[in-house]
Amino acid sequence: MAGKTIMMSKLKQILLQRSNGISLQTISKTLDLSRNTVKKYLRLIDVRGYDPAELLEMSEEALEALLDEPDEPTAERQRSLEELFPYFEQELQRNGVNRGVLWSEYRRQYPDGYGYSQFCERFKQWAVTQAATLHLEHHPGDKLFLDFTGKKLSIVDRETGEQVPVEIFIAILGYSQLTYVQAVFTQQLLDCLRAVENAFLYFGGLTRVIVPDNMKTAVHKADKFEAQLNKLFLELANHYQTSVLPARSYKPRDKSLVEGAVNIAYTRIFAPLRNQVFYSLKDLNEAIAPLLEAHNNLPFQRRPHSRRQLFETEERSCLLPLAAERFEIKQYREVTVMKNCHVHLHDDHHYYSVPYRYIGKKVKLVYSAAQVAVFYNRERIACHSRERKAYGYTTHKQHLPSTHQFVSDWNPDKFIGWAASIDPAVKDYITRILDSKAYPEQTYRSCVGILSQERKVGRDRLIRAVTRAAEFGAYNYTTVHKILTLGLDRLDEPAEPAQAALPFHENIRGAGHYQ
Repeated sequence: MAGKTIMMSKLKQILLQRSNGISLQTISKTLDLSRNTVKKYLRLIDVRGYDPAELLEMSEEALEALLDEPDEPTAERQRSLEELFPYFEQELQRNGVNRGVLWSEYRRQYPDGYGYSQFCERFKQWAVTQAATLHLEHHPGDKLFLDFTGKKLSIVDRETGEQVPVEIFIAILGYSQLTYVQAVFTQQLLDCLRAVENAFLYFGGLTRVIVPDNMKTAVHKADKFEAQLNKLFLELANHYQTSVLPARSYKPRDKSLVEGAVNIAYTRIFAPLRNQVFYSLKDLNEAIAPLLEAHNNLPFQRRPHSRRQLFETEERSCLLPLAAERFEIKQYREVTVMKNCHVHLHDDHHYYSVPYRYIGKKVKLVYSAAQVAVFYNRERIACHSRERKAYGYTTHKQHLPSTHQFVSDWNPDKFIGWAASIDPAVKDYITRILDSKAYPEQTYRSCVGILSQERKVGRDRLIRAVTRAAEFGAYNYTTVHKILTLGLDRLDEPAEPAQAALPFHENIRGAGHYQ
């Protein structure tokens, strides 16, 4: 009898929890009962037409008398049938299998089992209990749901007239249902992370949990039980001190709010924009903004207030504060240190120096919009400000061996300063050489070849040689070298251009090394 009393107290808990929409599985775990026991009592109450509210008012003794246990043979027959229901559910998915076929198999196994009509009725009731859902109660500042719409909008390329499809990102707060919508070029990592961050800024705060709909940007590998989150998405969440809880795969009720927001976006944003033409993403987002505000300010169908009003009065104060600085998106790439002590960042086609002892080693580049860091065995070995100049070099002199450090200093200012220390005429000559090419780097070897002649022939001869070359309008190392080799710098009288034209404009074998 004591056990019966305990069961009746648990039965009241079953009725209370079920009235709150809690699932059978949760009830059975909470009360330490089998699912079949929970279903049996709920079915018995339903079949006999009892009012759960009246049962909760009854004493446990009266409740026990009212819900007397069925006889053992009946209970056993029902239990044996219910154990087969999961198997029947699977078999019904197969071609040619129906309830009549399954009932025939059941009766062969249990000759004293239920008739066909009772078999179908009990299987139907079981199926209904399996489809029961838990009502998700949202709390202010608790969850933010993220998704992309299945359909896309588009912008038009002004030059080609081609329509470029763009993705539409949606974020919705669980409690107030305040919604944020933004067009982005792709669902790829950088576009998505910026959209998520813009949603944070739009709401002016953070929820405790972010629920992405298994987007590839957020979820590296979707799984029904434990999804693998993308590293950068986790870093974004950590930066803003919030957590990520992906929606379960194939569980649309987990994300019903954002799915509903997607459908509403089709009606309140897609439809009004369907006949408009946009030539940039900025123009499209500017057109989306007033439609989004109209949606957020529109009253709910069955409530007198709007999403915006509910947000301002009840949810805004519950949001977590934003971080002081925006999230700096970092990317990762493994590269090999080249023989010139530099690594290549493929995104910009730019080169960055690392200490020469790491030549030939595999290193990891960790780079953001502002900085490039190089790591070897988890130790940072170099750090540079990010440069966008294609095929340019960013070099720290101390990274190079001593034999290379002189070359690392090559730049126009160095050569002009060096030339000026010799003579203004030499400075003017070197400046003209540097200006003669679209890329000054192409003239560096010529400058070195000319200026180094000072050590070989002396300052005066070099000054006369570049002065002589300038008279012929020839600004290159080859001309200066020929003048010095032929001794034409020693002549006091100016040479006739026609007389000197041939030798000064011929190529000397090997001189190309300095071009």
